[in-house]
Amino acid sequence: MFKVYVDGQEGTTGLQINERLAQHSNIEILLIDPEKRKDPAERKRILNESDVAFLCLPDAASREAALLTTNPNTRLIDASTAFRTDPDWVYGLPEMISEQRNLIKNAKRVSNPGCYPTGFVLLVRPLIEKGIIGTNYPATCHAISGYSGGGKKLIAAYENTEAQHNNLMARPYGFGLRHKHAPEMKIHGKLDNPPIFSPVVGNYYKGMLVMVPLLPHLCKSKQVTPEFLTDLFNEYYAGERFVKVMAANNEAALDGGFLDPQGVNGTNRNEIFVFGHNDQIMLVSRLDNLGKGASGAAVQNMNIMLGFDEGLGLV
Repeated sequence: MFKVYVDGQEGTTGLQINERLAQHSNIEILLIDPEKRKDPAERKRILNESDVAFLCLPDAASREAALLTTNPNTRLIDASTAFRTDPDWVYGLPEMISEQRNLIKNAKRVSNPGCYPTGFVLLVRPLIEKGIIGTNYPATCHAISGYSGGGKKLIAAYENTEAQHNNLMARPYGFGLRHKHAPEMKIHGKLDNPPIFSPVVGNYYKGMLVMVPLLPHLCKSKQVTPEFLTDLFNEYYAGERFVKVMAANNEAALDGGFLDPQGVNGTNRNEIFVFGHNDQIMLVSRLDNLGKGASGAAVQNMNIMLGFDEGLGLV
């Protein structure tokens, strides 16, 4: 029986992790007295009593929790952005490259990927690894997510029936082009430069599309078509239960030409679509920003680290 603690269990990601952990019969969930949840001494005691602790906290609090964890046997999975580009932490995206799952299995410290970067890296990293594009490719990324991705504060704002923005179906942001996910997208996408990233918040709770345009004439390979890339993704992700590659130019997935960002909600799946023609291609990841984009990925990483079936609590 493994002891598991969720530090920050009151937040959106923490609550969703606990829902998934409830389906495990071989773990004991450690709880902190609500009155002591910000008490460093009590947090330190429970963190160091745990076999695995999830850090569902703001960046500064995650760094503090990591310092409080002095037991060499306690393994951490951090859901913040604090350690996603830290070389001392293993990036928790097991499908990224062939050796990543084994690195996670043996890691003491795992950084859970961001929701947007998950979709982006799963699209771009295979192109780098297979020599389709160079590391200097001028990548761009357009994405839309449900408002739950912004956490409790944004959820409260959107669910305030008197808020003016409730009349708006979509709100683009990130115009300073320094989004906190950009360094993560660059490093784990294996790019020389971060992509130009254009995120949008939609007026719905959860679900995400991450879109990466691709220009075949800028690719290193001269045979880049939607069919070619679909075959490449199928080969790259063969055997992966949580990455599903859809047929090239999959018209059946479209509703009057529209792709629903909520289409895999409630799952831990990332679907990959390739649309376009010989001159212009659009790569798309569809995922649940609270599933494969957050809590589902965290539990998947815990399953790998503890030797459980990878889908336990997720399917």
